[in-house]
Amino acid sequence: MRNLTLRHLRATQEIGKQGTIVRAANVLGLTPSAVTIQLKQIEADAGIILFDRTNDGVRPTAAGLAFIEAARSIEERLRQLDDEIDAIKEVRSGSLALGVVSTAKYFAPNLMATFRKSHPGIAVSLSIGNRAEIVAKLKNHDVDIALMGRPPKDMPLHSAVFGDHPLVMIAPPDHPLAKKHDITKEEIAREHFLVREPGSGTRISLEIFLGEIPGRIDDLGTEMSSNETIKQAVMADLGIAFISAHTIAMELEFGKLVTLDVIGMPIRRQWFSVMRTDRTVSPAMNTFQVFLRERGAQCLPFFDKLYPMLQQPR
Repeated sequence: MRNLTLRHLRATQEIGKQGTIVRAANVLGLTPSAVTIQLKQIEADAGIILFDRTNDGVRPTAAGLAFIEAARSIEERLRQLDDEIDAIKEVRSGSLALGVVSTAKYFAPNLMATFRKSHPGIAVSLSIGNRAEIVAKLKNHDVDIALMGRPPKDMPLHSAVFGDHPLVMIAPPDHPLAKKHDITKEEIAREHFLVREPGSGTRISLEIFLGEIPGRIDDLGTEMSSNETIKQAVMADLGIAFISAHTIAMELEFGKLVTLDVIGMPIRRQWFSVMRTDRTVSPAMNTFQVFLRERGAQCLPFFDKLYPMLQQPR
């Protein structure tokens, strides 16, 4: 494949991403015929078909997927080269693609703002999604670093703790258990729960907590798609919820919600920064990792002095 160029690889990557040659051409700023010619040149040079043509567009073959992955790797390496050259020239600039699970969106802006004050030349883009979406972005090299509660185990990763993540039980202020102390697991298990989707970190922690009560996790409660929806539903007295303490600072401050005094809670988990080990670490990535290690915990809500009730499980 001596005639293969970066333009060919970018065309292949965009065809795979867009699913049709017409849409790929629009993104690349070319005509569909020009993109078609490029694809034919690549296939002729490689001696293999890269895309199966269908009525709905095109689908990459095994060879096509290999080309797309090569294009991603080369594009990523060129971007990293820009960062490395800047670092060599002592230019404090670069870029970082950050992905965070939805629960982390409550502190991610403060984290980014604090980082920007000391590193104004590093541009940080932010992607927010549920755990499955952020894991997929990590797999596809769409994010450089991900912030989450449970690092995945099915890819080569480096993960580092940057702060505590307390999980608490919440209820409306007039709930019968709101002023009760030392609520037992059996008592709380009789309540109706508002829960996130299967695979959510908070849901898994709740299932573990209630797992020893026969049959309780078989019908855990009403499933909802976001922490915001769950908080509103709890305030409307539709049930109680097990949720990240980082998501309820404002509601606690204004008396819209209360944390229940459940024995064994808060359940304390940890926040991790996660990045793939099968890629070169750019200067921007390394700088952000150092920042998280040194100052990440200070950017999280619920400082000890403000919320002592969240420090130790009862």
